[in-house]
Amino acid sequence: MNETMVCAVGNVATPPVYRELAVGPSARFRLAVTSRYWDREKNAWTDGHTNFFTVWANRQLATNVAASLTVGDPVVVQGRLKVRTEAREGQPNRSSADLDAVAIGHDLARGTSAFRRANRPDTAASPPRPEPDWETPAGDSADATEQQERQRQAEPVAVT
Repeated sequence: MNETMVCAVGNVATPPVYRELAVGPSARFRLAVTSRYWDREKNAWTDGHTNFFTVWANRQLATNVAASLTVGDPVVVQGRLKVRTEAREGQPNRSSADLDAVAIGHDLARGTSAFRRANRPDTAASPPRPEPDWETPAGDSADATEQQERQRQAEPVAVT
């Protein structure tokens, strides 16, 4: 609930790495996000600083990332921001930013994409549910007709 949700727009910088883990599929890739600004002196758009994020995807999202993304693809990533700091011997502390992705998609402002629904595996754990019986029981049809007639008679009639 108190997590930092962000939306990052950038390019896939490394090929997605897909792994089958004990807890389910996982994929990661690096995302390059470069700011752009209007340079009045040059009268043109100029690239600013580039930030790199490691994007982590799990379960079905990981499978779809591995099948859909390649280096250079423009993407939009929404997820939880995680900033890590690690200390190495003899070196200053090093920080990195990860995105635990909730949703990833191609940036349609910069290209087109063809969407295909992913085939979901059949879950054998849940038994098939029977179809509901929508038919009115034979003995209840007269009772239902009488009840509708009583409701119609009880409603006030508007006179105009």
